[in-house]
Amino acid sequence: MRFPHAILPGLLLATIATPALAQTVAPTAPATAAPAGPSPAVIHMRRQWLNPEINSFTFRDNARFFDTRKVARQGRVRPLPLAPGFTMPAGYEAFAEATYTNALLVIRDGKILFEDYRNRSDASTHFISFSMAKSITSILMGIALDKGLIRSIDDPVTAYLPELKGGGYDGVSLRHILQMRSGVDYEERYDFGDKPSLAAQNHENAIVQNKVRFADSARTIGRKWSPGSQFNYATLDTAVLGWTLERATGQPLATFTQANLWGPAGMEADAYWLADGPQGVGRELSGMGYNATLRDFGRLGLLMLDHGKRSDTGEAVVPASWLKQATTMVPTGLPDRTGYGFQFWQIDDEPGAYAAVGLAGQFIYVHPATKTVIVKLSYFPPDAPPSVTAETVRYFKAITSQR
Repeated sequence: MRFPHAILPGLLLATIATPALAQTVAPTAPATAAPAGPSPAVIHMRRQWLNPEINSFTFRDNARFFDTRKVARQGRVRPLPLAPGFTMPAGYEAFAEATYTNALLVIRDGKILFEDYRNRSDASTHFISFSMAKSITSILMGIALDKGLIRSIDDPVTAYLPELKGGGYDGVSLRHILQMRSGVDYEERYDFGDKPSLAAQNHENAIVQNKVRFADSARTIGRKWSPGSQFNYATLDTAVLGWTLERATGQPLATFTQANLWGPAGMEADAYWLADGPQGVGRELSGMGYNATLRDFGRLGLLMLDHGKRSDTGEAVVPASWLKQATTMVPTGLPDRTGYGFQFWQIDDEPGAYAAVGLAGQFIYVHPATKTVIVKLSYFPPDAPPSVTAETVRYFKAITSQR
């Protein structure tokens, strides 16, 4: 997958008036209009998003070449004090390079044990979440449910999006979608050749060229399995959840995120969603488009670890009951990621542990038994061997075992 933010050029027209001309020169329209979509240069840049030669850099500060929707920080910042004396497990430098690490953060008992920025990134860098955004969308669903804006996750999605009646999502509940069991005929396969998959077409048309919205294909997609019967990871499902949140809350996803999650959680920096679709009408990319700093991704992990509460103020931000449901795993049938909750993954056999996971090695790993949160922001190449993820999970275990 790929994306960013095109800065559309504007014209500044200056008229130099002389006494003779001051009363006779009338304002004129700009000589050229701003382009309706991204320029060819921006489109070419977006198509390089996953290029393994440069993706350490294209996976950060994406507001330079994608459309975005700002999520402002608000109020008192949740502190992240430093705890001296922790030593990372042996071989960290080799591990970091071998697993394409851009930044890594270890928090235990609410304090930073270790923080590392690599490849000319720093504490102000905004990193792309990729599919960790799915977990954020799940959290927002839980908040909307708690506020009564969503009546029940067992409601059919068509109760909120009647546009989906008659297609693959007709008869599918929000619960089915949260569990990636919608049953729609969607394959998470990004082949950009002569016969691109639907996922690849969505990516190109919605994110690269901003011609359509990512969720638009939900209107016409067919059904492959009975709803609830088969786990099938599909970013389109989460795009539908984001659309549902827009409809149920009556506001853009960025606005709801800012008021109900990012602000109350005490984040240190502004964040932003990447946006799809035509200029001015696109929506936030709820399935993979969140951008934030390393420490704020860590604060998000702490919020999950602390059952939805800010430990510094005691304020409940996310309902604890929702996080319990969202991180209760159902078997996937996959060999490496054996369980899936409501947009959260089980990536190991550690009791109670779970993770938000994004393409190319993005992780927020929560280990309740040791009150540890690990954030790893990476730049895996598209053809990274499975051993890279396995080594990442192995090292996470070494960190949680290190006292």
